[in-house]
Amino acid sequence: MITIVLTALGTAITMWISPYNKIWSTTIANVSFIFLLSSFLYSGNNNIIWNYLSLSLTADNISTPLIVLSCWLIPVSILASINSISNNSMNNQQSFLFFNVWILIALIVTFSTTSLIVFFVSFEATLIPTLLLISRWGMQKERIEASYYFVFYTLISSLPLFIGLLTIYLNNHETNIVLNNWNLNSSISPTLILFCILTFLVKVPIFTFHLWLPKAHVEAPVAGSMILAAILLKMGGYGFIRIYQYFWEPLTINIAPILILFCCWGGILTSLICITQTDLKSLIAYSSVSHMSFMIAGVSTGTEWGIKASIVIMIAHGIVSSALFALANIFYERSGTRTLLVNRSLKAIINLLPLFWLFFVSANLGLPPLPNAIGEIMSFSSVINWSIISYFPIALGVVFTSIFSLSIYQLLNSGWAHKWNIMNSNTTQRESLMITLHLLPLILLIFNPNIIS
Repeated sequence: MITIVLTALGTAITMWISPYNKIWSTTIANVSFIFLLSSFLYSGNNNIIWNYLSLSLTADNISTPLIVLSCWLIPVSILASINSISNNSMNNQQSFLFFNVWILIALIVTFSTTSLIVFFVSFEATLIPTLLLISRWGMQKERIEASYYFVFYTLISSLPLFIGLLTIYLNNHETNIVLNNWNLNSSISPTLILFCILTFLVKVPIFTFHLWLPKAHVEAPVAGSMILAAILLKMGGYGFIRIYQYFWEPLTINIAPILILFCCWGGILTSLICITQTDLKSLIAYSSVSHMSFMIAGVSTGTEWGIKASIVIMIAHGIVSSALFALANIFYERSGTRTLLVNRSLKAIINLLPLFWLFFVSANLGLPPLPNAIGEIMSFSSVINWSIISYFPIALGVVFTSIFSLSIYQLLNSGWAHKWNIMNSNTTQRESLMITLHLLPLILLIFNPNIIS
């Protein structure tokens, strides 16, 4: 783990001294090498819970897939941004790449640290670079408002977590994840538990805490949208799992029954919102809220089945949502708008895109044998086993998710071309490579889902 972190630090330094015409290729090569290093985390014995254990950094079956996902996505997001950022000044390009590597370093530390205090610091360290990506390289003037939403939601929700962790530390309880021997009883204050889980529910986010997410996604550059959807939202899910292990008994008894029903019905309402959207990026963003709400419901059951399901959902959704934002950016670069009805009929010009859209939309709605279906079936099973009443919101959620997912495909890949919507440019090799790099992990997970479960 220390090798990966030091290599990422070296990458951050290298980009400032690279020649102007080599900065993008050098950075992508260096970050791709970091992904190669992270893949060796799977070389350990899978039967051992903790691998590469040290006093500060480690990896286990929960954090390893998320570390590999982080190291894989950063070079892909940089690859997707070349067309829109390469025309900027040299200083702007270096700053953009530096912020991406900064996020990568913070993510590696977040997913691998053994201390809850260090986890909180690195968790919040992603705030500044993400804020700058949205506010500085966003698409429209509304990016400033989106930045305000992102900052205030994150800061206001993070303060209770900080207070909760200080309370744990001052009461002489163990803050090390590996050496966790804090056996809580059900009489622990529910307020302390709510303080600790609130920031993760906002970061995931679930329904009612989601208002910052569509604004941030819509106004962020393509790299910002891909990183937000694929990784930063998963930080909330990972933190929720870790905190749940601390507060397992009181959280399962006092808070989980309310949280599960709240997440299930919130997932339905978010799916209904998706059906009414006309903005492509906004629709994909709201679909993330729906999927993550059902994921939190699965974790809240407190079962090993639900936790494994959440890992599968987070990895599969990270790949699929990143691919959907990348496809949306291909349309946006050609039409100049994200409106669904304006972007329809581009399939007459770009012949491979309907196939890509069909594959990733099918994954988004959870069509077997894609990994999204594996995770959702496991999660729904754990929730229904907890209470048969939850069958009804889950069934409605599946129906509405299928409706808005298929609506994306139908609106973008049908209809006749209009004179004002005829483009002569096909997809470039860079764009085809970018989509293929999303396609290959999904195909791998179809044949070998055990690597993330």
